[in-house]
Amino acid sequence: MDLVISFFSGLSSLGVSVVMPIVLTIIGMAFGAGFGKSLKAGLTVGIGFIGLNLVINQLMGTDLAGAVTAMVHRFGLSLSVMDVGWPAASAIAMGSIVGTIIIPLSLLVNVVMLLTNTTQTADVDIWNYWHFAFTGALVAIVTGNVAFGIAAAVINEVIVLIIGDVTAPMVEKSLGLPGVSIPHGFSGAYAPIAFAMDWIIDKIPGLNKVDINVESLQKRFGVFGDPVLLGSIIGLVIGVLAGYGFLPAVGADGKATPSFFATAVSMGAVMVLIPKMAALLMEGLLPISDAASAFIQKHFQSRGKIYIGLDSAVGTGHPVTLTMALILVPFAILLAFILPGNKVMPLVDLACIPYMLVLVTPIVRQNGFRGILTGIVVLAVGLYIATDLAPLITTAAASVNFDMNGAAAISSICDGANPLTWVIVRLGALGGGIGLAIPAVGALALAFWNRMRILKEAKVLHNENE
Repeated sequence: MDLVISFFSGLSSLGVSVVMPIVLTIIGMAFGAGFGKSLKAGLTVGIGFIGLNLVINQLMGTDLAGAVTAMVHRFGLSLSVMDVGWPAASAIAMGSIVGTIIIPLSLLVNVVMLLTNTTQTADVDIWNYWHFAFTGALVAIVTGNVAFGIAAAVINEVIVLIIGDVTAPMVEKSLGLPGVSIPHGFSGAYAPIAFAMDWIIDKIPGLNKVDINVESLQKRFGVFGDPVLLGSIIGLVIGVLAGYGFLPAVGADGKATPSFFATAVSMGAVMVLIPKMAALLMEGLLPISDAASAFIQKHFQSRGKIYIGLDSAVGTGHPVTLTMALILVPFAILLAFILPGNKVMPLVDLACIPYMLVLVTPIVRQNGFRGILTGIVVLAVGLYIATDLAPLITTAAASVNFDMNGAAAISSICDGANPLTWVIVRLGALGGGIGLAIPAVGALALAFWNRMRILKEAKVLHNENE
């Protein structure tokens, strides 16, 4: 067992850009795509992830976060809990006891669910199993029991896999990703809120008629409705609010500040480069997806369609998602200071807002108006959750010797603002095994319902192919 854990821990430490080519090459060969085609597909996906991470980490994680930090200092804003970002959250999760076994454990759960027809998703995105470990690590702390933490991680995974199944047809249609689902622990957690918001808006006369998307904006406003222009305009506003000048300057503290034009161009670049990197990911995935579909149709007709589960990064390039994300950045800052009781200052994880919205976009059918309303609700709920979980996250960080840079308390938007994580953790806090029995029964009920849905779908597909 130690050897198995060490192998998967070492594999995970290579990073998603290395792990995905290895995993997809093996999967492609298993589905009969051939070594050469599978290797090229895997490497293309890995390169796409490198490009995507470079764009997001630099343009949003550095340039945008720097502008927001300057804005906070300029207006004398301060909150007591530091947003340390997803890299820190993942390090805390994978450094925990639950994190050491999460990859082989999650793979086993996924295989069992595939064999029992309780999921259609083969989740190959093993790096992002850390989201399940994060939930487990917090439950282990709040209950004082590692076994409960492991159980919580499994419950989280089961629910997220089912969310991936249910939203997969929408992902295929909206994002142009055939044969792909997004069983992402962070993105998937907001799908129920998006469904609820979409249903509520449908019931409100007048509001249910409002439909704003990037394509309609482009037709109405011409070049000024283009995603590049929209991103640049939003970046310009953020740069001005940050106090940046017409030219770069050096402040009294000796730190250089860029021109607000630099922020404008950076945000315009986000709108161009992220879709191109996402397109590269899709280019690599298509041969694997086609081979998987042909293999399943030939050998497992009773199982219906099988999806390849991938990182939600593949959906961040949608123009509606990106536009909503940039618009919601100033809303996130505003909400942080006007919501009574919030203590978290969103900084590092502002770059994660696109990931938060990846499944919102297809659920609201690319309607930017509904997406922004949903995003505001999601951010408001998330800030309260991040505030509530801050003491537990701070304790978890201390348990793995994470350097908090002098901060008294830390949290994050990803996964500290995760509503699914919060529900499981708080139910676990009610009484350990008794509290966890509630989400466990819920997960089993969902799995049974999903099995009935899958078998029904498989029967329909089988009849169509005859």
